[in-house]
Amino acid sequence: MDVRGKTAFITGGVSGIGLGIAQAFAEAGCELILSYRNKDYRAAAETWFAGRGFATPRFVKLDVTDRAEFAAAAAAAGKVHILVNNAGVSVFGPADEARHDDYDWIMGVNFGGVVNGLVSFLPHIKAHGEGGHIVNVASMAAFLPGPQAGLYTASKFAVRGLTESLRYNLAPHHIGVTLMCPGLTRTNAWDSALKRPAAFAESGFAPPDREALAQFGTAFDLGMEPIEVGRKTLAGVVANRGLVLTHPEFAEDFEAIYRDSLAALPDEAAPEGRLHIERLRRAANRAAAEGRIVELGDLT
Repeated sequence: MDVRGKTAFITGGVSGIGLGIAQAFAEAGCELILSYRNKDYRAAAETWFAGRGFATPRFVKLDVTDRAEFAAAAAAAGKVHILVNNAGVSVFGPADEARHDDYDWIMGVNFGGVVNGLVSFLPHIKAHGEGGHIVNVASMAAFLPGPQAGLYTASKFAVRGLTESLRYNLAPHHIGVTLMCPGLTRTNAWDSALKRPAAFAESGFAPPDREALAQFGTAFDLGMEPIEVGRKTLAGVVANRGLVLTHPEFAEDFEAIYRDSLAALPDEAAPEGRLHIERLRRAANRAAAEGRIVELGDLT
């Protein structure tokens, strides 16, 4: 996709990875609409663009969990070609101690925010008929679970599954879909627990320890620069890649996933009837990727 002159709407686009993506898209000649919640981050972002001679983005104050706000933002945006669902929270704690408020907050932002973006913007992108692209920002947690990241991992696994399926659905409409999974990036994502909304106060996790969180945040200082993540994301959009992995340090993990997955398959023959159904599924996926609308009847 040639992004020059296209308009991109990026949630959480004034800081961290969202800002890095916005900066890379500005370099490529995109017009930008950036959602924000923190006015200081907005001001700093505006200064960055002005200082480099880029057009000032349009800024939209938006809570991605608010469906009415999201729908209004989409209606007011005009013609948008690229939607980047980036906004998220990084909160950690053992899943066995989580309460409903923990699930509702984390899933509501990290997965619900993506859903709200899709429901709000996809009708408009389809309607203008010029094609486009969706980028859903997940995380390496979409592949790699851990003992302190159960709910965060669940939210990112959900984004991954939705995004990989959505790519088949949108191919006939000439709308590309990319799942972007960054690794450690130099951001302030570590402090999400300090910004927990009062509406989700009933947590099963221990109260956030500012000192411990600050120590954890030192790991983020070693991360990739957000604009580098943004440039790799941009390259994935231009090439219409379904998956963008921005960090190279996970080969050992993917090799282990591959080995463990194959080892978990029973060493036995499958009956012809089941093999036939799986051949139909693979053929339907190939057809969908090539731009054909697949119906339920194609699977049997």
